[in-house]
Amino acid sequence: MEAGLSSGERGGNLRMLVSYAAPLPTGEEKGTYYGINLRATNFVIVRATLDGKNEPLNQLLKQEVPIPPSLMADAESSKELCDLIAFELAKFISVHSESTDNNKGETVKRSKLGFTVSSFPVDHQAPPSAAIAIKWTNLPFNDAARKELATEVNQALEKLGLDYLRVSEVVNDTIGDLAGGRYYSKESVAAVTLGIGGTDIAYIECPQQISSPVKDSSKSNETVINMQWGNFSSSHLPLTEYDTSLDAESIDPGARIFEKLISGMYLGEIVRRVLLKMAHEAALFGDSVPPKLTIPYLLRSPDMAAMHQDTSEDYEVVQEKLNEIFDINNSTPMVREIVTEICDVVAERGARLVGAGIVGSVKKMGRIENRKSVIIVEGGMYERYRIYRNYVQSSVWEMVGNEFSDNVMIHHCHGGSGAGSVFLAASQTAHS
Repeated sequence: MEAGLSSGERGGNLRMLVSYAAPLPTGEEKGTYYGINLRATNFVIVRATLDGKNEPLNQLLKQEVPIPPSLMADAESSKELCDLIAFELAKFISVHSESTDNNKGETVKRSKLGFTVSSFPVDHQAPPSAAIAIKWTNLPFNDAARKELATEVNQALEKLGLDYLRVSEVVNDTIGDLAGGRYYSKESVAAVTLGIGGTDIAYIECPQQISSPVKDSSKSNETVINMQWGNFSSSHLPLTEYDTSLDAESIDPGARIFEKLISGMYLGEIVRRVLLKMAHEAALFGDSVPPKLTIPYLLRSPDMAAMHQDTSEDYEVVQEKLNEIFDINNSTPMVREIVTEICDVVAERGARLVGAGIVGSVKKMGRIENRKSVIIVEGGMYERYRIYRNYVQSSVWEMVGNEFSDNVMIHHCHGGSGAGSVFLAASQTAHS
């Protein structure tokens, strides 16, 4: 992290991108705000009311809108996409503003529109039609592209008479999660995305620790760093033959090693590779290797989680999943128990690496021994994979030690995916 923050090293192992230098929420923000969360194949419109004093989100509404294939196919169609976003937002406001109180529209006017972009993983199975999604993967690294997107969204809003809503910054959704955490607690200092797809971390750094100049008209004494920790690689990482072959056969060999060990996109694939070797060398599923077991990425992490968390006496869920995914219908209870044990090993390793990354980040901030730190975590892996979540939490407590275990707290994201855009809108409006 220190090397990445120094001017001579940026662009290496950890990108350490200066991503947000405006004030984060204080917990006193009030009003109704709107946000957009742009994802790989859709976008989510979010609306919520904040009541200040760290009160929970009120009247939280979300609407997911798919991006048409015709727009997905063209990386240069961003203007058309922005027009679509503005059109759908206008419809959304016209429908839901009726549910606002007597101050209808008063807070929305003069308001910023929060705009976050999800961390898109490098998709090993990305169809050619996903050109615009692939384009967005470069947004965290490209200031010009983010400014262009903000400008195009604002122009589209103006055309529809929504010029009272303005996008001031386009940021990674992990930063939005951090903004949500800060609204509820001043001790929120980092946010982690643990999705079925990508993974990332953002944390608060003192500007004095950053060698490059930070453009900060707001005079904030805090700067948010998007670490891009999926890129992390080290000789100390516990790589196995399965990880090595997975990386070599990926579309980005040698890159994003840490992500390939912890992200939901890859955990199921690691399990499949282990099962395939056991099928070849130990006849795990009988004399012949099931043909579908040879198909890469056929086992998805949600299915892995379902098998791992099977509590039935004879592992009936494992049997169902093996049959459904790989056409394996002759497994014994002992074989199914072995499958769950493999899922457990892979999940625990990934979760402990996440825990190590969290503890390392808090150490870099110098907070473990003398200050409380709240880490906000968002994403399907953390939310829906109970055992994985428990391993993340227990590994952090173990690494910190009993003496300081109360100083690092992991909280689930408030409002869920996309809600961070609303907290950013509130903070940006308050300080505009």
